[in-house]
Amino acid sequence: MPFVSITRLRVRSVRYLPAFIFYSIRSVRQASAAPGNISAETFKDTGWVFWTRSVWRDEASMRAFMTSGPHLRVMPHLLDWCDEAALVHWTQTSEDPPPWPEAHRRMLAEGRRSKVRHPSEAHRQFDIPAPRG
Repeated sequence: MPFVSITRLRVRSVRYLPAFIFYSIRSVRQASAAPGNISAETFKDTGWVFWTRSVWRDEASMRAFMTSGPHLRVMPHLLDWCDEAALVHWTQTSEDPPPWPEAHRRMLAEGRRSKVRHPSEAHRQFDIPAPRG
């Protein structure tokens, strides 16, 4: 069954944006070319918030991507670059990416925080506004 991965990150300072964007572009390219990837995209929300939405043939394909290449290299930096980070995964019957309202609903109901070293109050409270896309 297709495996969905949704992430939401908020960059905490403009000084981290150039490197964040550089690695975001590389990671989306990596995901799009990865074995088992069905779709991968990013969405720039307001306030330096970035969402990703990807669909994979299975969880193993997503994990192989996540633990290699540019994505693996950037993950440790997100601890300092971001003050909000969350993710949610699930399986579904369709290979179509879920609509953003469904991704948000799942994030609130089933998602979890990722570790950041400088958490915002919204991160502590798991307060995640709906994407504006």
